[in-house]
Amino acid sequence: MVETVQSADGTSIAFERAGAGPAVILIGGALSTRQGASGLAELMAPHFTVYAWDRRGRGDSGDTKPYSVQREIEDLAALVDAAGQPCFVYGHSSGGALALEAAQQGLPLAGLAAYEPPYMVAGEPDDDFNGLVSKAVAEGRPEEALALFIGNAMPGSLDEMKQSPFWPGLVQLAPTLPYDLALVHDGSIPVGRFAAVDTPTLLLVGGASPNWADAAAEAIVASVPGAVRRTVDGQDHRAANEVVAPILIDFFGALQPLTTA
Repeated sequence: MVETVQSADGTSIAFERAGAGPAVILIGGALSTRQGASGLAELMAPHFTVYAWDRRGRGDSGDTKPYSVQREIEDLAALVDAAGQPCFVYGHSSGGALALEAAQQGLPLAGLAAYEPPYMVAGEPDDDFNGLVSKAVAEGRPEEALALFIGNAMPGSLDEMKQSPFWPGLVQLAPTLPYDLALVHDGSIPVGRFAAVDTPTLLLVGGASPNWADAAAEAIVASVPGAVRRTVDGQDHRAANEVVAPILIDFFGALQPLTTA
């Protein structure tokens, strides 16, 4: 059943919940909706009350303008309030960046796990890329924005993806791409802000992922007090739910007694 909460600016945020036990909020990355988290939610539901939600501008959630990272943090805060305490969060890709930004602002979380927040710790920020994606969205060319994003994030896969049945759905989500880009700013890790995170934190990185993911995880772990990292063997940026779920169950379970089915 789809439920909603009101964010601080009045935006309606849609979510679904499943399971029983301590609350875990799943935060998707770019081009994701709550349906994309259903497989992971199903695997975790025997132990947790799992919340899968549509970030603003996606699915059944609203999209009050103008966008700001602060407003997305307020969206997550509204879900945390609805879930009650204790509350854990797991963020994939830019969802991990959102979780970290919220934690450094003091959002009351019992634990935080993030899979490959997309920061770049080497090389120059690609401001032209960010600007081109945002310009295409602003000028009403979402498919062009999507093609730019996919071409940068997954080189060589664009033609195949354009032929896939889910391409039109991705085009519908393309106007939210500037939101994900804003979450990681110029790509550099905000080490000063992340030093304020006092939530138990786990950084996950795929063993088959590009070098940027490993470097970003190391830099985040060095920035967040007490954070630990784990390499997920054989996985890339699109890690399998059946591999990630046991890791999250163990990590969050060590922080809070679990409900078993």
